[in-house]
Amino acid sequence: MRRYTCLSICAALLAALPVPARAQEVCARVRPDWDGAPVPAWEEAILLFGSPASLVLLLASALVLRFRSAWGALAVFVGWSLLVSAFTLFDPTGGQRIAAAAEGCIGSPVLFISIVMAIGVGLLLYTGKPKDDTPRS
Repeated sequence: MRRYTCLSICAALLAALPVPARAQEVCARVRPDWDGAPVPAWEEAILLFGSPASLVLLLASALVLRFRSAWGALAVFVGWSLLVSAFTLFDPTGGQRIAAAAEGCIGSPVLFISIVMAIGVGLLLYTGKPKDDTPRS
């Protein structure tokens, strides 16, 4: 019986915490110029593509296309994969990204991930060995 009393007291204390105020503080730290409206997926994709690492990988992707390097395409694909993992899985802020997403100041990265994977697959297909259609005699 004592365990349920302790759990109910803890639940009541957690419910009394000022969650929206903490979320506003999180949004002020994560996105200082946020206007209060929920961030759509396309805007989040633009923000993620504007990061320095994304710009470097976009430049590397263009160079891979220009020189048609299969090993370069593999390296860029691994770079994109690591960047997507860093943006979506790794949270160095200690849970602030999750709280900011719940508040709406960080949008869903699904569109960014889809575009990045399309770039990666396109690079790998473009730089792969061409199909040999010449007739053999």
